Amino acid sequence: MKRRSLIKAFTLTASIAAMGMSWTLQAAETIKVGILHSLSGTMAISETSLKDMALMTIDEINAKGGVNGKMLEAVVVDPASNWPLFAEKSRQLLTQDKVAVVFGCWTSVSRKSVLPVFEELNGLLFYPVQYEGEEMSPNVFYTGAAPNQQAIPAVEYLMSEDGGSAKRFVLLGTDYVYPRTTNKILRAFLHSKGVADKDIEEVYTPFGHSDYQTIVSNIKKFSAGGKTAVISTVNGDSNVPFYKELANQGLKATDVPVIAFSVGEEELRGIDTKPLVGNLAAWNYFESVENPVNKKFVNDWKAYAKAHNLPGADKAVTNDPMEATYVGIHMWAQAAEKAKSTDVDKVREAMAGQTFAAPSGYTLTMDKTNHHLHKPVMIGEIQDDGQFNVVWQTKEPIRAQPWSPYIPGNDKKPDYAVKSN
Repeated sequence: MKRRSLIKAFTLTASIAAMGMSWTLQAAETIKVGILHSLSGTMAISETSLKDMALMTIDEINAKGGVNGKMLEAVVVDPASNWPLFAEKSRQLLTQDKVAVVFGCWTSVSRKSVLPVFEELNGLLFYPVQYEGEEMSPNVFYTGAAPNQQAIPAVEYLMSEDGGSAKRFVLLGTDYVYPRTTNKILRAFLHSKGVADKDIEEVYTPFGHSDYQTIVSNIKKFSAGGKTAVISTVNGDSNVPFYKELANQGLKATDVPVIAFSVGEEELRGIDTKPLVGNLAAWNYFESVENPVNKKFVNDWKAYAKAHNLPGADKAVTNDPMEATYVGIHMWAQAAEKAKSTDVDKVREAMAGQTFAAPSGYTLTMDKTNHHLHKPVMIGEIQDDGQFNVVWQTKEPIRAQPWSPYIPGNDKKPDYAVKSN
């Protein structure tokens, strides 16, 4: 009896050990990838959908066999709109979770926070949002727009006859590095076009700001001095009260158009857009663009949102940073396949010149040397259903200029500062 019990015990122990080995083996056969986005705090309104899009894209890649025969395993963390916490979470992803790559960040202050960590540990970050430029790193691939792929063309449009021939400009932004640097570039650009400082008003509000009554009132007063446009770099959930206040004070796009660089379909979901019809946004993609790739992309996203019971799934939308996330993850997977490895140095080299047929309807190319995507520029007009009608776009993707020529001294900074080998 004792002998039988011992045999049973030995068999059970061996089975448990074998299961443990199986779990270890299974874990070793996955490739961990980090998702670093705010799922709480002021930026959750914008970043949560990027997390979900990353998970959908990972599922899509896994359904086709993964990368180099291994399944991708997402490791999701929430830095909670807390900029120092972004650095802490990125270090955790690279050192504890041992991820091969990280997809994440939205604000430039979060990207600036994690950059020293990625450079110290030779990690790889894919950054999916438009930004102010003035940066290149061998450890970052920028799949959002540089200023010459969004901000500068947007202002040129506003100054054109089609855009309303604006002569005066309100530069309204959230108080951090992206709006301030972008507006420094735009002010210099406007000077080059003969616009005087008296015709430029610059205003900043803190993250999470909600009282725009005085600011909108001042915009109305400023616009009395000539044809005026507002260039908005307001980020996060502050966009909701800002746009509501525009409607409250009856400030229409026909009087003072607002062009936004951080407002897309996702941010407009929580707003009655009827009073905002005609206001603008500048991006590199809109959900409304018509082509077969985008039709599948949008349908897949809506089906994913419904299947995973995401909040507001019945009104799920795509937007520019979601497309940039989707493109970036696919490009990384292509590069890892080409390199036959997820080693950062090998993937970095394989990323040079990668192309992808994007939902925007263009084939996007990762620049061979500056780690930025060549992207089209689109300007969309808000419709009453929360979508955008594209009123202007470039014929071809534009090569990014990370160093703006409007900033003094940038002519001495080579555009080919980052090498991929």
